[in-house]
Amino acid sequence: MRSRRKMLAAAALGLGGAAQAQSADSWSPKKQSAGGPMRSGHLLFLGGIGGWYPERRPKPGDVKEQTADALTIMKASLEKAGSSMDNVLKVQVALVDPENNWEPMDQAYNTFFPKNRPVRSYFGATGFRRRGQLLQIDCIAYVD
Repeated sequence: MRSRRKMLAAAALGLGGAAQAQSADSWSPKKQSAGGPMRSGHLLFLGGIGGWYPERRPKPGDVKEQTADALTIMKASLEKAGSSMDNVLKVQVALVDPENNWEPMDQAYNTFFPKNRPVRSYFGATGFRRRGQLLQIDCIAYVD
């Protein structure tokens, strides 16, 4: 199995080279839906995973609970598409009130990535369409 770093480097080089080698008229991402993630080649893109869905749990819960729920949904979606949490290259987290929510979010997050953590970025958010939702997660993973 290839390392994530090698896969990310290959993807970046491949995308850059493909953009130069093809004209705008002939380019096609060859996207395929994989029952949640969007697949393009060996990459899976999964976005907009909320930390709370009222149909799953009546009350929003705290950020630690919401992080665990969002990452559980992400894990199930990746596995359904033929990938896994071990193949995650990048995670982006939109987080309400990062000053107070960063530490508990990070604690829950680290239980899903105990080693070989993917690249992660985050930004503060003022809120989401569901009042009480504290975060939203996106990721990029690879699949063989």
